[in-house]
Amino acid sequence: MARHSGLSPSAVQRIWAANDLKPHRTRTFKLSNDPEFETKFWDVIGLYLDPPTRAIVLCCDEKSQCQALERTQPGLPLGQGHVATRTHDYYRHGTVTLFAALNYLNGKILAERAPRHRHQEWLKFLKTIESSTPAGVDLHLILDNYATHKHPKVMRWLAAHPRFHLHFTPTSASWLNLVERFFRDLSQDVILPGSFGSTNELVDAIWGYLAERNLKPQRYQWRADGTVILEKIRRAREALARSQPIVKD
Repeated sequence: MARHSGLSPSAVQRIWAANDLKPHRTRTFKLSNDPEFETKFWDVIGLYLDPPTRAIVLCCDEKSQCQALERTQPGLPLGQGHVATRTHDYYRHGTVTLFAALNYLNGKILAERAPRHRHQEWLKFLKTIESSTPAGVDLHLILDNYATHKHPKVMRWLAAHPRFHLHFTPTSASWLNLVERFFRDLSQDVILPGSFGSTNELVDAIWGYLAERNLKPQRYQWRADGTVILEKIRRAREALARSQPIVKD
């Protein structure tokens, strides 16, 4: 910028600081192109804000490719004057998939390990949900648009179990599914800081974390104003439209 403007680097820095400009920082985002975005958006938020009576709301998804990474050296523990450390290099010992259903009302997690995340594993997890929840209670599942969730065999099984009600988030809007908050905590608390010599060690660590968490479940409660979110999305779409170059015939 200094070279292009003819100003000194310090002058550019002063101007940026005075106007709170930080061009070195970026954030990723993606706007959904789902034509039914608002309908699905309010459907999911409605479950959070006004859950149906005599029903359980479950936020469901699979966390695939959970890697069992073994650090090449032990890290240094947290101490006075320095942060905890871990080596940047590691050995790979395979991956596992974790299916999880977050109970929105009480914060408990129902989970199951699987070697893959095909429709067969998803159907098996649905049967686990069926057997692990009180009979006669409707089950409202919030989930994304992954193809396995809509596989014909899955849909046939669901048709024979009418207490299951599926609520799909809009495409590219997985942030609406609160189980993603749990997956983030799991990654930060267990997977990333850990060192695992096998997938079994990783699974043991995950299961220990889940058992402790379910003793004192932490509820993720939706508090955001839906109209404010939609307004931000509208402004983002307008800004993107203005930034697009005009193509002349």
